[in-house]
Amino acid sequence: MRGAHPQVDTVELMNPAPPPQVPGKVTLDGLESRWVSVWEESQIYRFDRSAPAEQIYSIDTPPPTVSGSLHVGSAYSYTHTDLVARFWRMRGKAVFYPMGWDDNGLPTERRVQNYYGVRCDPSLPYDPEFEPPPKPGDGPVPIARGNFIEQCVRLTKIDEQAFEELWRRLGLSVDWSMTYQTIDSHARAVSQRAFLHNLARGEAYQAEAPTLWDVTFRTAVAQAELEDRERPGAFYRITFHAATGPVYVETTRPELIPACVALVAHPQDERYRDLVGTTVRTPIFEVEIPVLTHHLADPDKGSGIAMICTFGDLTDVIWWRELRLPTRPVIGWDGRMAADPPAGLDSTSARTAYKNLAGLTSAAARERIVEMLRESGDLDGDPRPITHAVKFYEKGDKPLEIVTTRQWYLKNGGTDPDLRDALIRRGRELTWHPPHMRVRYENWVDGLTGDWLISRQRYFGVPIPIWYAVDADGVPDFARPMVPAESALPVDPSSDVPAGFSEDQRGKPHGFVGEADVMDTWATSSLTPQIAAGWGVDEELFRKAFPMDLRPQAHDIIRTWLFSTVLRSHLEDNALPWSHAAISGFILDPDRKKMSKSKGNVATPMSLLEEHGSDAFRYWAANGRLGIDSAFDVGQIKVGRRLAIKILNASRFVLGIGATADSSTVTEPLDRAMLAGLAEVVGAATAALEGYDHTGALTGIEAFFWQFCDDYVELVKARGYGEQGFEPAESARAALAIALSVQLRLFAPFLPFVTEEVWSWWQRGSVHTAQWPSASELRMVGGDGDPAVLAAASSVIGAIRKAKSDAKVSMRTEVASVIVRGSEEALEPLRQVVADVAAAGRVNQLDLMTAGAGTPLTPDVRL
Repeated sequence: MRGAHPQVDTVELMNPAPPPQVPGKVTLDGLESRWVSVWEESQIYRFDRSAPAEQIYSIDTPPPTVSGSLHVGSAYSYTHTDLVARFWRMRGKAVFYPMGWDDNGLPTERRVQNYYGVRCDPSLPYDPEFEPPPKPGDGPVPIARGNFIEQCVRLTKIDEQAFEELWRRLGLSVDWSMTYQTIDSHARAVSQRAFLHNLARGEAYQAEAPTLWDVTFRTAVAQAELEDRERPGAFYRITFHAATGPVYVETTRPELIPACVALVAHPQDERYRDLVGTTVRTPIFEVEIPVLTHHLADPDKGSGIAMICTFGDLTDVIWWRELRLPTRPVIGWDGRMAADPPAGLDSTSARTAYKNLAGLTSAAARERIVEMLRESGDLDGDPRPITHAVKFYEKGDKPLEIVTTRQWYLKNGGTDPDLRDALIRRGRELTWHPPHMRVRYENWVDGLTGDWLISRQRYFGVPIPIWYAVDADGVPDFARPMVPAESALPVDPSSDVPAGFSEDQRGKPHGFVGEADVMDTWATSSLTPQIAAGWGVDEELFRKAFPMDLRPQAHDIIRTWLFSTVLRSHLEDNALPWSHAAISGFILDPDRKKMSKSKGNVATPMSLLEEHGSDAFRYWAANGRLGIDSAFDVGQIKVGRRLAIKILNASRFVLGIGATADSSTVTEPLDRAMLAGLAEVVGAATAALEGYDHTGALTGIEAFFWQFCDDYVELVKARGYGEQGFEPAESARAALAIALSVQLRLFAPFLPFVTEEVWSWWQRGSVHTAQWPSASELRMVGGDGDPAVLAAASSVIGAIRKAKSDAKVSMRTEVASVIVRGSEEALEPLRQVVADVAAAGRVNQLDLMTAGAGTPLTPDVRL
């Protein structure tokens, strides 16, 4: 944040206002549609570009993935962000609160494929007349890449409209004139510009290396996109042949025996000390391989000695790299065993044996080689069933493979200790809400095992802005990429031509080829502060809004979105992208399980908003603390609706009693006590919201409101109607009006619709652009008011109500007498408000009797 947020001490308790115009019948129904329209017409949430940088509060709003429908968890966490935006706007900040749409990447491709029944075939020519089939057929229709991208754009626009409608209905105070897409021309230009800067500084590079690969989507996958899933499997005890006898290796992937390049044991494992440094022969294929040591070998796993294959898992990659072993790949990009045996299987018998596996899927190859091992006598015993964690692409359905491909990488500290340490320091500069979430960030950075793989073999994404010259033999020169001028961005190398070439030279000797890959969607989403704030196109705005104040997000993408954004800003600007990170928890179903579309346990927000009202939903969301997973609770939503209805009814009474705005008339002890207590609530709520504790703020505000309605309003009702004379009545009416004004503003960030409705009955302008209440000014009006006075009165009136309730008589029943005993210290506050208590309780005789020191107030009610 650029500078401290000043405490505003000049807040008006009430705006000059016309006479109240209270509807004859008050209702929550229809408030959303009415006020959404008014807010749009009046543009009250429009960002003030003329504000100086120190007066701007900027939010790096999460761009939701536009690939279907939003679920209740999204509406929950976006409400948290809106609470912050509304609070700082009322504190006098110019709030920069844009909305983006994350519409590039695999989720959109999958939705388009399923929705239109099409698939992308880059070999087909573009058809300008193409229209998708009315309904998906039995099989997907192949279409050109250009046509496929058009369908992606078409469908995301439909989804974006639905998302915006929901966000407006929820009451998000976004500036809807400032939206962006992560695939629009500006976002593509920003993403490509940052990549070119990374390339020029040596931070982006390409390499041919082992790559995590999803065989369904035929694309590389980054470490941050992995997830472990428990799957059934088996340990197979396989016999390798040493000069001294059999060596038993237990593996879950016997189909990789032809890819085996070594065996490895722990250097301190005495069982294999004499074997280390010798060679063994693989079963079936009879390939001679070395026996080596490495500290990652686990003596307690299986037989304690493991195959090193290229590649079965990430540990294989580490062993292969650090032990400098040859590559013997057998798994292709399609997840099937390669048609030809790898180098090293040179004997006729080995090549013949391999033919039994060629072209099979991994699972089929596993079954076949187990049969071959049984036939050769190299399978020792029966397979031992297990359940183990298998790595999947987070959006994939099949286990990942590791294949060797040419990919683009961005340095992220995984191979550079200095960069890793710098990113850890960045995380410690950031203010985390809640603070313990920083541990997740540091664990992720410390656990990185390689640089960030940013290239993807997909279609609907930001193209990598690179071309390669083609030599006389038609071979691309990958070592010397050609880049565009920044002024030409964005570019698409598949259709645009590099400087000095013409289109007819594409793919020909002495010509060029374009990079076919696109960037990982996180490579663009990691630049949302730069995209939203106009980096490269609106430098004045960028200087004012960046670095931003807040990044709100969920905790599961700390490793992806938050970390990658910190990385990109560190590399590009040598700064944090924001000063605060607010981390929301997950929404759990009633069984305390995470809600997700894949599990089918998701509640959709629009039906809830329509049934219960947006304020009620926001109330439930605001009761969820940052960083804590919360259960979905319709019951609490209903509580929120009752609160909103109570605000309507209580406000109607206050305004109907003839509330005035003259704070100088507040003279009665009970009124001053109430305002003194309200000042404490304002101070606590302000401090809580400044500390990003919206739940703590709401808890205090709501508790005071119910005491205000249940106790204070009832206590001053008779006086407000003039039963004690003109001046006491004026004091009550002024205190009621001041309290209503303050409480509407306190509730405004949480319940924007009902507070705006009531505000419109008696105030000019919008409550959402009114100034946040000032505790200091309330204390001035309250003077020597003591909250203990209201507490004492509430205690006695509560006892009177209980007595009537226990007797099952009306609350309007008169009370013969009430004797209140207590210490002098306890009775003193009550002496100041005897008349109000007696009138509210309809008490004919109210006496105070002094008891011993320390005796609390003890009412004796006689009906």
